[in-house]
Amino acid sequence: MKEKAPRNRTLTVEESEIPELKKNLLTYEGLSSLRADSESGVPIGQILDKTINADILQALPLLPDGFADLIIIDPPYNLTKNFHGNVFNARSEESYDEYLATWFPLVCKKLSKSGSLYICGDWKCTSSLQRAVEKELCVLNRITWQREKGRGAKSNWKNSMEDIWFAVKNPDDYYFDVEAVKMKRKVIAPYKLDGVPKDWEESEEGNFRLTYPGNFWDDISIPFWSMPENTDHPTQKSEKLYAKLILASSKPGDVVFDPFLGSGTASVVAKKLGRHFVGVEQNEEYCLWAEKRLARAESDKSIQGYSDGVFWERNSLSEQKKSNPKNSPADAC
Repeated sequence: MKEKAPRNRTLTVEESEIPELKKNLLTYEGLSSLRADSESGVPIGQILDKTINADILQALPLLPDGFADLIIIDPPYNLTKNFHGNVFNARSEESYDEYLATWFPLVCKKLSKSGSLYICGDWKCTSSLQRAVEKELCVLNRITWQREKGRGAKSNWKNSMEDIWFAVKNPDDYYFDVEAVKMKRKVIAPYKLDGVPKDWEESEEGNFRLTYPGNFWDDISIPFWSMPENTDHPTQKSEKLYAKLILASSKPGDVVFDPFLGSGTASVVAKKLGRHFVGVEQNEEYCLWAEKRLARAESDKSIQGYSDGVFWERNSLSEQKKSNPKNSPADAC
């Protein structure tokens, strides 16, 4: 095994850790044995706060309908990607639509009547995602976030944006807490009215304004080698990104479901923020990474870029450190 640089904090699982971590996993065989009857699926109490190591098409029929208050999905995009031996191949738009149709309607059945769903994609598959979501749910918005990490392109524009579609079952009955997802921004040109700051706060750390969140996010950092949340998963989403979705669209104690769990970000953030979780992932190695991250979350609830109940702008670490001195100099916001 190649020795890591001293500041490389990428998560690894040692051989000696595997037996204990595997004890926490719920396999397809284990899930099948818990099924109460053919109609209602496995009781929610049997899958709560579990990582299910199974193929999504096998697992979904065994899960109870309506159990999830919030569903976050980061499926394979329509491009060729090697997920540690499991290769997803790019295909025509029509074929990708057909692929989504094999599992997305089944996932929507797991959403509660007042639940919300977010699904991630890039420019190439976002139209397919929109079509799939609109067949099952009511689309409320499309979030676009700046993906600052990536290679340049010599004959095209660099791909530096991704989308997240936001949808609900009932547009007249869903949960959304805008106060929980405000962003703390620097005030460049502070304006005072009668000598009093107008819509901003003056402090020893500087001048800041709490702003309402829009649907364009430019404050997200892709996990990289010096961040403790980083794994070797090729398409890992950041904890900060998912924290926004979970805080806005779920209450403490709600159930967050991720049918393509990957290295566990949705479950880990749900745990850190006091929610229950259920995750399905077919790759056993990714499941083990998720379990190790969940074990770490027992003692470390921190989420980079989120502190004091607000989200900080990217690269505003010096200000964040003053309010949360536990952060490491290697951390990014």
